[in-house]
Amino acid sequence: MIINRKTFLKTSSLAAASFLFPNFLQALTLPEAIAMNGKTLIILQLTGGNDGLNTIIPVKNDIYYKSRNQISIKEENSLLLTDEAGINPNLKFFKELYDNGELAVMNNVGYPEPNKSHFRSMDIWQTASDSNEFKNSGWLGRYLDEACHDCHNPTQAIEVDDLLSLAMKGETKNAIALKDPKKLFDISQEMLYKKLNADNHDHEHDLASYLYNTLGNAINNSEYIFSESKAKPTDKVYPSTQIGKDFKTIASLIKSDINTQVYYLSVGSFDTHANQNQRQTQLFKNINDAVEIFTKDMKENGKFNDIMIMTFSEFGRRVAQNASNGTDHGTANQMFFISGGLKKKGLLNPLPDLTNLKDGDLIYTEDFRKVYATLLKRWLNTNDQKILGKDNGYYDFI
Repeated sequence: MIINRKTFLKTSSLAAASFLFPNFLQALTLPEAIAMNGKTLIILQLTGGNDGLNTIIPVKNDIYYKSRNQISIKEENSLLLTDEAGINPNLKFFKELYDNGELAVMNNVGYPEPNKSHFRSMDIWQTASDSNEFKNSGWLGRYLDEACHDCHNPTQAIEVDDLLSLAMKGETKNAIALKDPKKLFDISQEMLYKKLNADNHDHEHDLASYLYNTLGNAINNSEYIFSESKAKPTDKVYPSTQIGKDFKTIASLIKSDINTQVYYLSVGSFDTHANQNQRQTQLFKNINDAVEIFTKDMKENGKFNDIMIMTFSEFGRRVAQNASNGTDHGTANQMFFISGGLKKKGLLNPLPDLTNLKDGDLIYTEDFRKVYATLLKRWLNTNDQKILGKDNGYYDFI
């Protein structure tokens, strides 16, 4: 078949979009799926650098209050977890999870030689690299590489976004990205795509053949994902916020028979250089409300014990506030783990030591790659050392 210039330009543009837009990110049909172990991991990225000290509050620490005379959260306003620690008052449901033994908190998580650039530190967290090491693949993408050797285009990992994060890109496999399964399906059914998918001629031009096959896969995969998303739609009323919509999408997919084991979503921005409390309050309310409905939805459907929500941010903030009632880029931070399958609950380790700082920043005590190793080995049942490149050890909260 000879493809004319007009058709070639249309087709090549569409194929190029497969690297940018969710409706062309290729997936996997169910028969090629890796064996499921029944566990689902949901990564919630707090983009922008969330302030950990106003999230889990050291309510008895004078240094905290002296360093933040305008933006600190008073003990009486926090939701007490222990005598020494409270949680932000806008995370009311997280306090309920804590009381129910369904929340674990790892304090003071970071890595050696921390980087305060949003982009570089996010790359470090997403690739699980050292601070002086640059990788082109993400830790969850490499999970796909390891767990899905024979899969051409895996759907075991889905990012609820228009673009795919580095965390979800492997060396040989990529996850898929989508905001709305129905939108993905509708776009794929446009007449041009139907025509291209229905065309079964052998193409003499190698590039033309590649383009046609790419589009064909996109259409088939979008139909599969959309079909699964509506198989058992949730009847819960989720918040109308973006994170509410994203968790609703995840809930519908989890309740279907789709083979996805990892979901990734993000919320932000937490880059609170000015008027921090106002911004953090709204973001926490949105997160709290979405996680509450999602958790109740999963519990009612008998799924919660096999679901793990992990939160992270690329860095925390400095201990002292700035002159704009905000905080500047810092270092270590906490991570949350929400599940009905936790072996250890509550605060897993001590609060940050505010008497031992480096240039006004927290000094990390827990390496985030040990957290990744724990989740890969004990939740996703895969080879963490091959994925992360070394033995990081394990925690015992799962």
